[in-house]
Amino acid sequence: MENLLKRVNVRVFRADKNREDCRRFVEGHHKVLESYGVTQVTSANVEWMNEPYSYVILVEDAEEYRALGGARLQMYSGTIPLPIETAVSKLDERIYDVTRQKALNRTGEFCGAWNSKEVAGYGIGSIILGRVCVSIAERLKMGSLFALASPASLKLCQGVGFQVIRTLGINGIFYYPKEDLIATALLIDNLSELPGAKEEEREKIINFRRNPVQTMCETGLRGTVEANYNLIISDEDIIRLPTESLQVSDV
Repeated sequence: MENLLKRVNVRVFRADKNREDCRRFVEGHHKVLESYGVTQVTSANVEWMNEPYSYVILVEDAEEYRALGGARLQMYSGTIPLPIETAVSKLDERIYDVTRQKALNRTGEFCGAWNSKEVAGYGIGSIILGRVCVSIAERLKMGSLFALASPASLKLCQGVGFQVIRTLGINGIFYYPKEDLIATALLIDNLSELPGAKEEEREKIINFRRNPVQTMCETGLRGTVEANYNLIISDEDIIRLPTESLQVSDV
């Protein structure tokens, strides 16, 4: 029998416009990493908090407003590296060639995904965050999206359209963040059509794009959660990237 969890809010905001919620996001992420004995994760640094090219997806309890999970969409800006670049460049410098090429048509990374143990098994930390990130990437006029997935999240990422970058690492695999752990380099190369996504996931992502404010019941392995989504990103929060300015001036 399914258990109905408390209602949750799922919000999106630009990092540099909401320092307090960024702080809540970072504290929650660090606690989860520490509980698993992981401390050296590149997506856990806080340089991005001052970036107008960083967008945060925050999941919080709808009644108590406690942070329960979240993720980031970090756009390739040329001002700070993508987490995937920092994470795997020591093992394979070709990552820079791949990201720079994709940056010609706006790219970024789905990174820093986490959920508290309180809501583990309800789909918040992987399924919900992945769908939302892929949905808002198109709103941000991006052509592609990177990710670095753990074994536990790999199939879920592939479900929303990510595909393994087999030209990097060992057939796309890296030993990260520790020697006894692995991660897989992923890319969605066509955010508009999502050719690699499962049909049901593609439909849900398109639904978010058409209806960024809605309430849905989401079911994970442990039960169901009622999620209130507000995925609106205003036009003023989508700004020209420094890399785009350079391309214009070079012409």
